[in-house]
Amino acid sequence: MKTGLVLEGGALRGLFSAGVMDVMLEHGINVDGVVGVSAGAAFGVNYVSRQAGRALRYNQRFAGDRRYCGLWSLLTTGDYFNARFAYHTVPSEYDLFDNEAFESSPVDYTLVTTDVVTGKPYYKSIKQGGEVLYEWIRASSSMPMVSRIVDIDGMHLLDGGISDSIPLRYMEQQGYERNIVVLTQPYGFVKKPNRLMWLARMMLRRYPALLDVMAHRHEMYNEQLEYVKKRESDGAALVIRPFDTLPITRLSSDPAKMQETYDLGVKAAKFAFKL
Repeated sequence: MKTGLVLEGGALRGLFSAGVMDVMLEHGINVDGVVGVSAGAAFGVNYVSRQAGRALRYNQRFAGDRRYCGLWSLLTTGDYFNARFAYHTVPSEYDLFDNEAFESSPVDYTLVTTDVVTGKPYYKSIKQGGEVLYEWIRASSSMPMVSRIVDIDGMHLLDGGISDSIPLRYMEQQGYERNIVVLTQPYGFVKKPNRLMWLARMMLRRYPALLDVMAHRHEMYNEQLEYVKKRESDGAALVIRPFDTLPITRLSSDPAKMQETYDLGVKAAKFAFKL
């Protein structure tokens, strides 16, 4: 029986998930496969490469660095999180990602992106580290309206959370009968319609299928939450979620809030695994 790890996104809220994964690494809690969306993809690779603490470390280190993220990067490059520095320079020069460990890991790694032409999710399984991996992570993490569309292999891609925010069904379809699902919103959370759809329709008017998915994303997300609850009650999924709304915003640059969010993930994991 294969066990999977499902990681939703949420930008800096994903540091909650990083705390959960670091507890899993520390206590030898292993899975056969990981699927990550957006921040879940960016931080989930560190579970596969067994680099506990890395996600928190580099986000705190570069929180105030305009080369990494922020309005300066958005205005000068078109990406809030700098495409070159955040996704390629940091893992290659400043906080090295262990590509050898990633490639030799027995854990299968898949990330989710959204095809902006079709509006459908595209699932990419990756075994090769380095620049190829980093660029796919960038595609999965590129939030609409604050990121440029990422072109890979003839496809035009954005954040996977647009089209499949919590890919539990996907993992089950791949044969993972038991899954650990890490959410970044507390029990009872209900997503509301996107208040910036008017702006999205201006900026992304060339992609009507994408706009349709974005307009109905709250419905998809809320339905997925209900499915997660059902699988949890069936005993097919262990769900780890914050006990309350996380203290961090998606685009926070506050290292203290990052630490607090990470620590809440550690606490929730220890509670869930009875450690």
